[in-house]
Amino acid sequence: MYIIKIKGKAKIPDYIQLRNDNMILVDYFRADRPIDKIKSYGVSSSDDEIVEYINGLEFGKLQKLSLK
Repeated sequence: MYIIKIKGKAKIPDYIQLRNDNMILVDYFRADRPIDKIKSYGVSSSDDEIVEYINGLEFGKLQKLSLK
């Protein structure tokens, strides 16, 4: 699973894209509400760890999802 953070503009918020190993879009959600969406994919990290991870992502950089 891969993750990318998309920068919003003006009134449009930042978003997160989750993509599978074939780069097919699996989920698309707001960056300020990531906990329930990420946990639905089997991530068992704490809420604080998830928020910290999302906030630390660089915009526009596709990377492997590294939460457990």
